[in-house]
Amino acid sequence: MTIEFVGMINPSEWTETRPAARAQFDIAHILRLSRAHEEAGFDRVLVTTGGGVDGLQLAAFAAAHTDRLGFMIAHRPGSAPSVAARTFATLDHLSQGRIRLHAVTGITEEPEDGDTLSDKASRYARTDEYLEIVRRLWTEDAPFDFEGRFYKLRGAFSPVKPFQKPQIPVSFGGSSEHAYQVGVKHADLYGIWGEPLEDTRQQIAAIHAAAKAADRPAPRISLSVRLILGATEDVAWDRAHRILAAIEANPQFGPDTPFGKRAAKGTGGQRLLAAAARGDRHDRALWMPTAVASGAYGDTTALVGTPETVVAALLDYVELGVTTFINRGYDPYYDAVDYGRWLIPAVRAEVAGRRLSRRLG
Repeated sequence: MTIEFVGMINPSEWTETRPAARAQFDIAHILRLSRAHEEAGFDRVLVTTGGGVDGLQLAAFAAAHTDRLGFMIAHRPGSAPSVAARTFATLDHLSQGRIRLHAVTGITEEPEDGDTLSDKASRYARTDEYLEIVRRLWTEDAPFDFEGRFYKLRGAFSPVKPFQKPQIPVSFGGSSEHAYQVGVKHADLYGIWGEPLEDTRQQIAAIHAAAKAADRPAPRISLSVRLILGATEDVAWDRAHRILAAIEANPQFGPDTPFGKRAAKGTGGQRLLAAAARGDRHDRALWMPTAVASGAYGDTTALVGTPETVVAALLDYVELGVTTFINRGYDPYYDAVDYGRWLIPAVRAEVAGRRLSRRLG
């Protein structure tokens, strides 16, 4: 199995270094960024739930203008699972099997999306039911009934089955026990954020333990971390500090902003802030201040250095069991191009070489 690389596309150009803009669609940007990821050798791009955009339609548009690029579509359970099952299955056919459902339970409720269920345990329990229904609709050939706490269905059935067999792949994320227990039941890929190596080792062990307790195969592990490159170490670190200054000057972030308040509610954000409290730099290249400045709302830590340093740092995570990297930069288009030029081929070649050496030796 080769190492999988996942980038990200948005409906318009945005990063944490720039003030928030009104929701808008920049068609040229979507096409340019999607094609740049495909040409750079990324396997997929993540299509997020941010900004109120319908990720399925954004992915459908980008898929129609690319040939090989896959799409990891963030999807927040809570709507009608029967509608979601048919919609994803339809797009799976139209894209010829290039999509993945990435289930996002979320740090808290999202009232703007009609979600007012604030209790964390209840939200994960709802996600559990939702994914069970969706996956059954993808795979079962006869109508079925479902009686749950959140969903009650009679004669549920989808005549549209996915292009991918037996079903569309599902990924999951979260750092809490609730997340582990639900995620390992439904996902073949489990996502975590960029933490120090020892913290990452412990979290992977917890995910594997949850899978064993549920009598499920251990999912593959995805690591989301930002990458800041420079031709020399000094250039890379100078760029990192300029990025940090721009985030700190961005009024969108701070303790009293929505981004700042999210970290206090999420286990993943708390883990990042706890690691940051132990020091700004960890291991070979992991840097924490970007997480602190942006409220640790998501994949906000960074690996900083020359391409050689960052490749070595990514390989450190591969040795822990990471099979997928979700990497986005602070200059989305040019960073995607650079990752394809300097990182993706080097990581894949080194992993292939190590595996061959182990088989032979």
